[in-house]
Amino acid sequence: MRASRRLVGAAVLWAGSFVALRVTFLAPEACPTPGPEAIEAAAVAAGGWVQRGEDDGIYVYEYDRAADRENPGYNIVRHAGVTMSLYHLARAGQETMDTADAALQKMLDNTVPAGEGIAYVDSDAVARLGASALMAAALAQRRDATGDDQYDAELRALGQFMIGQITTGGQMLSTFDLQAGAPVPGETSRYSTGEAAWAFALMHNLFPTEGWDIPARRVLDYLATARDEVEDLPYRPWADQWAAYTLAEMAEDGLEEHHVTYARALSERFAMLVRTESQKDSWPVAFVDPRARGGGLGVWLEGLGSLAFVAATDPRLADLEEPLSDRLVCGAGILAERQETASDAADWPTPELVEGAWFRDDVTRMDDQQHALSGLLAGAGQLGPVGS
Repeated sequence: MRASRRLVGAAVLWAGSFVALRVTFLAPEACPTPGPEAIEAAAVAAGGWVQRGEDDGIYVYEYDRAADRENPGYNIVRHAGVTMSLYHLARAGQETMDTADAALQKMLDNTVPAGEGIAYVDSDAVARLGASALMAAALAQRRDATGDDQYDAELRALGQFMIGQITTGGQMLSTFDLQAGAPVPGETSRYSTGEAAWAFALMHNLFPTEGWDIPARRVLDYLATARDEVEDLPYRPWADQWAAYTLAEMAEDGLEEHHVTYARALSERFAMLVRTESQKDSWPVAFVDPRARGGGLGVWLEGLGSLAFVAATDPRLADLEEPLSDRLVCGAGILAERQETASDAADWPTPELVEGAWFRDDVTRMDDQQHALSGLLAGAGQLGPVGS
């Protein structure tokens, strides 16, 4: 009798496990394949949303289409990131320079001396590493798109500020106290370290004789070997697309073995996230909100695009080139399919703030479009390291 009960219990456990797997990891995938031109058109449409909402160099931050209102708040790190993505579009040949340059002027107007350089700030109390790092990334993308060197002094000064935020072992402090004139000890960010590493790597590729590869590799070493554990980040490796961008910028110079190991781990993380997203429409029950934000899926595509470039460049990762490209195209197809079209937007009170966007609970934020458009450009084969 007891043996029978054990058999029944085992059967129930097996059946439950199979059902759980069937509705998650074993669920069928859905990967739309609109093609590179349609994917690039979706990126352009996302940029159009940003451009239509820009006013005197300031973007629409968050829009609620059900209430037909712009929600209060702003974030200068996201301002710099959106501007950087508009320069990504400019590198792809799209007409986004006027909007991006208006937003850049707002950043230039709000830089102050900090450490050995300058920082982009929104107060006279502190400077945030991420804002300056993404401003530097935006300037680097602009320079690559135009060949215009008029902001090289500002780019280098941002780099000098960021160098002052590096601590022992390549860790970066996220905050600088403008009143005390010194970094704030112990404050870090899961985002800004990778953003700064990427900015250093971009500067190295623009100015290859100036030694920017030294801080780039120092911080990349920390990201690859210690950051997740030291800063106790969840879901390791942390899905850091900025680190992936950094690996791509440094790949042609040659990566160390620990960088290759890290690139492989990041590849598995981003590929798993896109695979899971591609299966969600097959789930019979929405255990959680079943769809990633536009910004979230865009981040994964940015990571995959960068790592696909690394795999195409470094023979040690050659086995990942095709699967990474497949995941990238799958995710880009999903993202393009979920974008609001002009027809969708016509049903809302302010269609110009709906068309080209991605919404969750009827709300979109400017970084949804930022990450999505850069990720889509990667999926269309229109995004790579500077000079590529």
